[in-house]
Amino acid sequence: MDKQSTKTIERELSYTLKVWQTTAIVCLSLIVILFVRVAFNILLMTFMGVLIAVYFHGLADFIAQKTKINRKFSLSISIIGTIILLSAMIWIIGSTVQQQAAQLSHTLPQIISIAKTKLAGSATGQQLLGYTSGDNSKKLLDAAGTFFSSSFGVLGDLYIILFLGIFFTADPLLYKNSLLAILPPGHETDGSIIWSRISTALKAWLKTRLISMVLVTIVVALGLTFIGLPGTLILGLIAGLLDIIPNFGPVIAMIPGVLLGLMVSPQMAVIAALVYVACQTIVGSIFMPLIQKRMINIPPAITMISQLVMGVICGLMGIILAVPILLVLNIMVDEMYIKKKRAARVSLHK
Repeated sequence: MDKQSTKTIERELSYTLKVWQTTAIVCLSLIVILFVRVAFNILLMTFMGVLIAVYFHGLADFIAQKTKINRKFSLSISIIGTIILLSAMIWIIGSTVQQQAAQLSHTLPQIISIAKTKLAGSATGQQLLGYTSGDNSKKLLDAAGTFFSSSFGVLGDLYIILFLGIFFTADPLLYKNSLLAILPPGHETDGSIIWSRISTALKAWLKTRLISMVLVTIVVALGLTFIGLPGTLILGLIAGLLDIIPNFGPVIAMIPGVLLGLMVSPQMAVIAALVYVACQTIVGSIFMPLIQKRMINIPPAITMISQLVMGVICGLMGIILAVPILLVLNIMVDEMYIKKKRAARVSLHK
């Protein structure tokens, strides 16, 4: 075999090897991306379990501070009291909520049909219907499916989150000491400060969210009752639950109320929308500034961008947890980088 043929074979082998190497790298990258995505969802569920523990311990701190009783006893009161309160709420308003939810789910197809008929009567409405039909409708449904996706199904996720919350509530010092133990020597104090700041920030965030959700539920239910809209209790609960999602939650909560108003008349739909906006304005502009004085302020644009990114990657859980995760990252960057940078500048000026 001559040298020319040998070189040709070597070039072909080299090309084939490069193709296989490229294919292997692409496949490995896809596997890593899928693994990171699944692992990230598991981390989010862990974070949700942490929030449950933060809630119980924050409530226990409040009880211990006001009553001066033993810390373990106050923790037991916070857990048992929460269970009793939820059970009492279900017993008192559960049947009414169930009836209104069944009525809303029964009339929803009729409401959508009426809304489509009324929208078809105007040029703008026809454009909107055209956008939400056919391929565009499929894209919207796919996007909604991504936003509301979960790792192990809704019940599986809730089961895991609940048990993680129980474990973290039972012995938080075990996990704190384990995390501090893996830090480099000499950084345990910094880690303890970061842990304390994160705990305080998450307790403040939970307090503001829970109070806001209760206020929104009450104000929206009263406002819709005042204008004579049916099913106000379930609509108020929907608005309160969705209030945990900044920016997008209040907009989504308006949809069923506005559609119900549209069944009565277009004017009622407009009035219902104004009631939602007024209620959110009252709660957000009057009550909440009095409550969240010590909260870390995050620019709204950064909050919205993080929600969009987390929603695309991790679904509904990512949207809900975007703000507390931003709080944690903000504190870590502040303690690990910004404060050290400021200290370095001060030492240079001395």
